[in-house]
Amino acid sequence: MKGKRGRPNRRVRLEEVAERCGVSVSTASRALAGAGGVREALRDSIVKAARELNYAIPASMTDRKVILAASSVAMLDHSRNQFTYHVLDGLNERARALGVDIVTRPVATPQDEVDLLREAEDDAAVAGCLFLTLDDAEVLTLAEGFSKPIVLVNGDDPTMRHSSVTPCNRSAAQLAAQHLIALGHHRILFLMKRGRRTIERRFEGWRDALAAAGVTDTGDLVEEVADWLPELAAEAVARRIRQRGLDFTAVLTAGDSLAYGAIRGLEQSGYAVPSNVSVVGMDDLPLSAFCNPPLTAMHIPMREIGSAALSLLLDDLAFSGLPPRRIELACSLVVRQSAGPVDGGARIHGPAAANRP
Repeated sequence: MKGKRGRPNRRVRLEEVAERCGVSVSTASRALAGAGGVREALRDSIVKAARELNYAIPASMTDRKVILAASSVAMLDHSRNQFTYHVLDGLNERARALGVDIVTRPVATPQDEVDLLREAEDDAAVAGCLFLTLDDAEVLTLAEGFSKPIVLVNGDDPTMRHSSVTPCNRSAAQLAAQHLIALGHHRILFLMKRGRRTIERRFEGWRDALAAAGVTDTGDLVEEVADWLPELAAEAVARRIRQRGLDFTAVLTAGDSLAYGAIRGLEQSGYAVPSNVSVVGMDDLPLSAFCNPPLTAMHIPMREIGSAALSLLLDDLAFSGLPPRRIELACSLVVRQSAGPVDGGARIHGPAAANRP
């Protein structure tokens, strides 16, 4: 079935409008939003082209703003391993291109959340909210009945009350574990910090891959740390080896910062990476290419998460009645030198050696 003028029924992108008029995306966005800095004749031609292409012209963002509610977890992460920094970089770049004003509000307590939602509801200039790394049940419950769009950035709403953008955490971890399995590893330790659903999805992906490879008893292959600090990961790995011997041939971590610590803990225990134990991370932070050895990791499209979240929010403003959507961005494996085959020297020592698959 086709729409007007024989065009297929699909959503036209702003980039297509800009290309039709020979202008930048930023100029097209300002023209359609009624913002300043665009000549009237050019604005008229851009609006005309948008209508001809059946592009949904958004409500004006002039003098309006989007509140970014950033959890304490996100703010800590921003200063530690920079995952949040890259998400925000992508978000802010997209906001500048579209002429959107982003106002950041730190959120540490339930009262902070109540105050923020009240402010956003009462302020006509607020177009909607982005919740960065805020996905706990209490926050989502407080947001029920909020009349403006909310999009979770790097968050997970299992009830689908709000739209969200995340990496494909479960399948990404599964792909990482499958890479290690293809190298001959079956005793793959999973190192994680519990507490967020997005990280639980990574745990589930690791478990999926091992189950598909015939390893169903994985309870003794999980190590938890209290925080994302490399030194805590190093302590956890070294302690496990002291207590149990080397009962694994590879480590998959829920984040790159834990992988850096795992490598340190293995080296402190007298084992080399990857000749004795392979290590794979998840994030692919810039530092991962320069650690020793360079870290094999799942690349998470951090900047694209921020950009896609803002686009999703603006879609909610432009199209009334859209249902909440969950966008998961594809991740890819970046192979470096921290993972190798079991035959390359990885061996289990200690009580688990007799039970090795």
